[in-house]
Amino acid sequence: RKIIRLGFYGAPNAGKTSLANRISMDWLGEPVGKVSEVPHETREVQKKEHVIVRSKGKELEMNLLDMPGIATKVDYRDFAVYGLRKEESIQRAKEATKGVIEAIKWLEHVDAALVVMDATQDPFTQVNITILGNLEARKIPVIIVANKIDSKKAKADKVAEAFPQHVVVEVSALTGHNINQLYTSETVLYLFPC
Repeated sequence: RKIIRLGFYGAPNAGKTSLANRISMDWLGEPVGKVSEVPHETREVQKKEHVIVRSKGKELEMNLLDMPGIATKVDYRDFAVYGLRKEESIQRAKEATKGVIEAIKWLEHVDAALVVMDATQDPFTQVNITILGNLEARKIPVIIVANKIDSKKAKADKVAEAFPQHVVVEVSALTGHNINQLYTSETVLYLFPC
């Protein structure tokens, strides 16, 4: 393919949009979307097209597809702790549920995926296992991104231990620490073998 469609998958607040923004800013100078501490900020697929990554004389053009967070349960009451009114919470929950469905439908339209996991959390979740299972069933190349390694609570090694069949890259999308590991030609070739 001339242009690769790269999907960003993961649970809400794992750092998908932060990572998509970091990559887009590094190579295009424009963010993909808004980041928030409130879960399900991204409720529709956000796209940034024609992002060109260069590494060791190689070039890859991608369309970044930042997916809504995948969740097994969306409860409007969970938004109250973030100061949202009941009506806002109910609306956000409806939109978040629709976003989960949209993200799953988009599995048919991605060529490769970055599965973003919060390295401060237990990686053995139903969401992570379901996402990886769906990608593997479709034979979509995957790299797991153990995000938030800037936190003292991060245990990126637990992510690698949980999913040894996949390449795991440890990064902080927030600070950019170790982000160059995603840009190496070896990583690119893993996702898109020639």
